Amino acid sequence: MFSKKSVPIILLLTLGVVSVLYALKVKTFDNPTSKFERILQTVGAFLEEGHYSPQRVDDEFSEKVFDKFLTTLDGDKGYFLKKDVDSLRALYGNRIDDEMHGAKLESFYGISTVYNRDLDQASQLFKQILAKPFDFSVKEDVDMNYEKMGFAASPEDRYDRWRKRLKYLVLERYVDLTDARDKAKAKDSTSKTDTELEAQARMAIYKIMDRNFSRLKTQQTQEAQFDAMVNCITNTMDPHTDFFPPVERRSFNEMMSGHFYGIGASLEEDDAGNIKIASLVAGSPAWKSGQVAQGDIILKVAQGSDSAQDLTGYSREDAVKIIRGSKGSTVRLTLKKADGSVRVVPLVRDEILVEDTFARSAIINEGDRKVGYIYLPVFYADFDHRDGARCSVDVAKEVAYLKEQKVDGIIIDLRGNGGGSLMDVVNMVGLFVKTGPVVQVRGRGEAQPQVMRDNDQGVLYSGPLAVMVNMGSASASEIFAAAIQDYHRGLIIGSDTYGKGTVQREIELDPRITGNWPKDSVADLGSIKLTLQKFYRISGGSTQLKGVTPDVAIPDQMEFLKDRERDNPDALKWDEITKASYDAWMPGYDAALVRKESEDRVSRNPNFQVISKDAHWLADQDDKKYPLEMVAYKNEKAELQKIYQELEKVQKLQTPLNMTLMPMPSTIGGAQDTTQGKGAILAGRNNQFLNSFKSDLELGETVHIVDDMIHQGNLASGKVNLSKQE
Repeated sequence: MFSKKSVPIILLLTLGVVSVLYALKVKTFDNPTSKFERILQTVGAFLEEGHYSPQRVDDEFSEKVFDKFLTTLDGDKGYFLKKDVDSLRALYGNRIDDEMHGAKLESFYGISTVYNRDLDQASQLFKQILAKPFDFSVKEDVDMNYEKMGFAASPEDRYDRWRKRLKYLVLERYVDLTDARDKAKAKDSTSKTDTELEAQARMAIYKIMDRNFSRLKTQQTQEAQFDAMVNCITNTMDPHTDFFPPVERRSFNEMMSGHFYGIGASLEEDDAGNIKIASLVAGSPAWKSGQVAQGDIILKVAQGSDSAQDLTGYSREDAVKIIRGSKGSTVRLTLKKADGSVRVVPLVRDEILVEDTFARSAIINEGDRKVGYIYLPVFYADFDHRDGARCSVDVAKEVAYLKEQKVDGIIIDLRGNGGGSLMDVVNMVGLFVKTGPVVQVRGRGEAQPQVMRDNDQGVLYSGPLAVMVNMGSASASEIFAAAIQDYHRGLIIGSDTYGKGTVQREIELDPRITGNWPKDSVADLGSIKLTLQKFYRISGGSTQLKGVTPDVAIPDQMEFLKDRERDNPDALKWDEITKASYDAWMPGYDAALVRKESEDRVSRNPNFQVISKDAHWLADQDDKKYPLEMVAYKNEKAELQKIYQELEKVQKLQTPLNMTLMPMPSTIGGAQDTTQGKGAILAGRNNQFLNSFKSDLELGETVHIVDDMIHQGNLASGKVNLSKQE
């Protein structure tokens, strides 16, 4: 139970452009007896006392967590039986909130015990089902809409679900095998019969299922299951509040910084479940050793002089986590070479830069005009190094370089950019507008928001500007797009953004920091990424839930998928506050006319018409059932292939853009270094990058839009007029 005494904890929370001291009172507890209880109760206290808009942690909250946890463990509804779920609900459905408040932890152990038992029972079903041939002439179908499906009513119901799902998997493989045989029949007189191919397909699915269950039993440790339960608690408070076990926390920080410490090898998982070396980073520890090669199978991993850990049953993602580590530490890989020999290779981890994280720029030649293009995949910031990479600094360099090349307009591509550093968003907006507010941020219980401003008096670039967004553009991307839109500084192009308008900060749960556990408690308990504040546009509305609506819409094949913030029932609500004081810019073009010209082009473009049609079709696929009868399956497969091929074809421009990639700054990982094969590898990556955008249909239309902006500006004044509106 909570004691009456509270211990104030001052947490230094870096909030983009400023550092904010947030006073959080975390209550002490009556000496919890386990690590799990310590984590659960500490997380609960942070949620109730620190979250921006906390739900009441009561029986209703407990029921939500209970349902979410069962779905996390058994999302396909293939393990638990309804009677088990009903029994667990009666025992623990409204208990989790009590355990967060100090009661003895029982719900997790009870649910975990039943899950492990039902998982073991289900793991035997595929062996029974796949032991016999399937009859693909029976007219039946399989329902894979697991979200709307209830748990199996009986063991017989569970068996039938597995039978249909496995039959569908075998049917997929069987049809592929028969198609391949029929195509090669003229050349091969020893072709296998239908019966033999059906048996081959069943054996292939058997191996996959056996590997999957082995992985589940290996990796679904009690600790992993508990971590999942805590994340169900945090995600019920809101979708972006997360619990990070120590390893997960490191992965998150690596993603944000654009670098990590490892061996410099990308991994892949083959059909047999082996973890293999897919490629090596030139100059990395693995590359320098001369003992690691593409295709090597990693059998075991050892940390320093510790005993080796067998990778049997591990996924690629989990293998990556244990191979990475701190700089200068040693990891020993047990490798099976192509010749069958096995050797142990010690490697000292070093810094590996993820070049694909960083900003890149190119010039698009459009007639007699040049359009600058900047691709920013994430708002990265390396907070651990004083001179670490920051996206605002790198984008400023790219803009300056494009200006030197005398571009007539600039496109900033934020499609798929899920956000990142708030400080860098503010600084980036400042590259294009004079000093003024960029975003408003309000914390829990604060009557007045904090207005975050760009205080740089200069404008690095004042020409035509377009910002590309889509449903994958979130958080920091939405702040940037909203500010550019509110200032009328440029046009936002694409589809509605994701709608994440909340601020999270990572807080360690280490008892040495929180100070509310016995002094001998030194275990790393992980951390919580906690929602502390909410974003608001300078025009007053929140970016939460609604996101940013583009000035010029372009059809997107993912447009109607229900995968935005507004589709999550636990998302915080939209609201608005008072508008900030700012002066809009007067562009030298008519935005309404530019939009109309784009709409006319899109309406005449058959590619965009196909995308619009198929976008609706894609959105309807979740609710359908899939045939298990051969003829019906083949007919549906042919229809699917036609649509997917059609979509793939129409996504590309008939005439590729004339693009020239600008050099990556030498400050990013020595990108200009041509020694030891780096130059050839970098050239290959550059070509891959260019090829991915040269035929980009949406980018092609955005270039036309910028061309219209340039043209109108020239007509109006002989040059683009972006003088400040009085």
